[in-house]
Amino acid sequence: MAKYLTMGVETSCDETSVAIVEDGTKVLSNIISSQIETHQPFGGVVPEIASRKHLESITPVVQKALDDAGVGFQDINIIAVTYGPGLVGALLVGVSVAKAMAYALDIPLIGVNHLEGHVYASFLEHKFDFPVLCLVVSGGHTSLLHLKGHGDKELLGQTRDDAAGEAFDKIARYLGLGYPGGPAIEKEAQKGNPQAIEFPRAWLEKDSLDFSFSGLKSAVINYVHNAKQKGQEVNRADVAASFQQAVVDVLVEKTAVAARKVGTDTVILAGGVAANSSLREQLTARLKEEGKTVFFPSPVYCTDNAAMIACAGYFRYKRGEVSDLYLNAVPGLPFC
Repeated sequence: MAKYLTMGVETSCDETSVAIVEDGTKVLSNIISSQIETHQPFGGVVPEIASRKHLESITPVVQKALDDAGVGFQDINIIAVTYGPGLVGALLVGVSVAKAMAYALDIPLIGVNHLEGHVYASFLEHKFDFPVLCLVVSGGHTSLLHLKGHGDKELLGQTRDDAAGEAFDKIARYLGLGYPGGPAIEKEAQKGNPQAIEFPRAWLEKDSLDFSFSGLKSAVINYVHNAKQKGQEVNRADVAASFQQAVVDVLVEKTAVAARKVGTDTVILAGGVAANSSLREQLTARLKEEGKTVFFPSPVYCTDNAAMIACAGYFRYKRGEVSDLYLNAVPGLPFC
């Protein structure tokens, strides 16, 4: 049986990544060129700088992905590329390169939603049957999805304001913990008491599976501000730990409710915040009590990477969903 090699291209934010994946799930190479050090002095991603760094990195990253996989351009059968959501300038670099390669090689081009890529990250390492519930937790999105099959999904809930990852970044910056915020908060929280400060949990209306973290973010900022005004010392580790616990509590409980609602015993975790060890441990323990299994990707597949884009693109191709060469970057591309 012929093997299909998919080249994935991911440039939605501050990682330039290219991967070669065999038959959708076997990763032959997954090269990631990170810009974290470039953006750290600014406390966040600077879009114009990100675009320029992608331009500098994309060609050598493509070549290294091919070299590490031990294949050439002539061996590639499909090219999958992130075309949204993300930073428009950054997306355009990946889309332009992918279109050029697809045209030159005369092979199918598959446009992939970045969030769909995160969902498919778990398929790279785990085998499970549909239907499944997926919790997507990233810098820009927090969503609960009911996946009934490849290409068949239902949005159950999403954030109404700040995404969980966005809240992590903003609180990390406010506490002076640096960028990226997620790992910084988690590291600081390990030194603190998660029960030290009772920050609010936004449960919203009864039976709602939506999320809201802007009130929590404001509560943390007000707590620190008021303490400083009174001349009180702020235990930064306790603040980080209590904030993180407030986020995790809501994510875990709403996921448990959603799993019961759709009647599935399989839950997958996706997105950059899926690398958070507290979230992994508490979600696994909570759902185990109800006889459910949680799958999550290795940390390298939680953050932005091209292997997940190649995986999602392969399954789109198998469904006959091929893009044309008019594919363009869509920074606000919706998922559902």
